[in-house]
Amino acid sequence: MLKCALTYFLTNAEFVAAVSNAGGLGIIGPHSGQETLPDSRFVALERMRQEIRKTKNLTDKPFGATLINGPDMSFWRPTAEMFVEEGIEVVLINVLLDKEIFEFFQTHNIKTIYRALTPTIENSREAERLGADIIIATGFDEGGTVPTSVIGTFSIVPMIADSVGIPVLATGGIGDVRGVRASIALGAEGVSIGSLFLTSNENPANEKVKQLIVNSTAEDLMLFRTLPAYYRTLPTDLSPKLAELEAQDTDRETMFDAMNGYKTLWQGMRLGNFNKGIVSTGTGISMIKSIRPVADIVEELMQDFA
Repeated sequence: MLKCALTYFLTNAEFVAAVSNAGGLGIIGPHSGQETLPDSRFVALERMRQEIRKTKNLTDKPFGATLINGPDMSFWRPTAEMFVEEGIEVVLINVLLDKEIFEFFQTHNIKTIYRALTPTIENSREAERLGADIIIATGFDEGGTVPTSVIGTFSIVPMIADSVGIPVLATGGIGDVRGVRASIALGAEGVSIGSLFLTSNENPANEKVKQLIVNSTAEDLMLFRTLPAYYRTLPTDLSPKLAELEAQDTDRETMFDAMNGYKTLWQGMRLGNFNKGIVSTGTGISMIKSIRPVADIVEELMQDFA
C-alpha cells in the first residue's frame, strides 16, 4: 500500500485524485486546496467538504481524509460526521487515541489509519485494541512535526510491526524505491510518503519550495527544538535566526514563537515566503532529483510491487 502523508494545506483535490488515480491512496488534509487560512473551525470544515466533493469529481478511486484530534477534542465529531455525509471510506487519525472516535468510524464502516506523533509499542497496541485497521510507524527521519523519540524509520518499523497483528506502514525519509524495498523487508506492508510528493507537478506547494528540495540534500537540513519536539528546515531567510536561538539553547516555547508557530509552514511551503517561513522536509530529499508528475513517482516507487 502506498499513501501520501501530506496534511493541512499541502494537498488539494487535483493532487489527491492524482495519487489515487495512479494507484496510491490520496489523503485530503484539513486545509486542503485553500488559498487563505480559515478564521474559524467551521469555515475550515466547510472548505474541506468542498475539496472532498471536488476530489470525487476527479477520481472514482478510494481516497481518505485526515482527522486531527489534538488536545482539544471538542470538534472531532462534526468533522467525523461530515466524513460520513460525504462518503469518505478511509480516515487518517493523527495524534491522540480515543475509544469513542474509533467506535464511531467502526459503526459507519470506515477504515482507520492511526498515526501517533511518536509511535511506541504501547500506543500501537492500544490503537489495535481500539480497532485501528492500519498503523503508521513514523521514524525520526520524517519532515514536519518530528517524533519526540530519536528512533529512525528503519528501527521503528520492525519494532512496531513485531508488536501488532495489523498492517504497518513505514514513513520518514523514504525518497525512492530503495526505501520501499527496505520498509517491506523490515515488516511493513506499505509506505506513507510526504516530502517526495511535495515535488510533484500536481502538489500545491510553492514552486520555489519544489526547486529548493530538488537542489538540496539531507546535509542541508537544520534541526531545531520547538513545540512539541523538533522541526527541520532547509535554508530560508528565517533559518539564521532559528540557528542562532538554537545555539543559545533557547527553550521550545520561545523557538515556537520565533518561527511564528505553525503559520511558518503556511508562509514558507505554501506561499514561498522564506522571510517568514520554513521548508520542513524529511531526510529522504537526497534522492529527489526532479519535479515529476504524481503518476511517475508512484510508478517508480511501486515498480517491484504493482
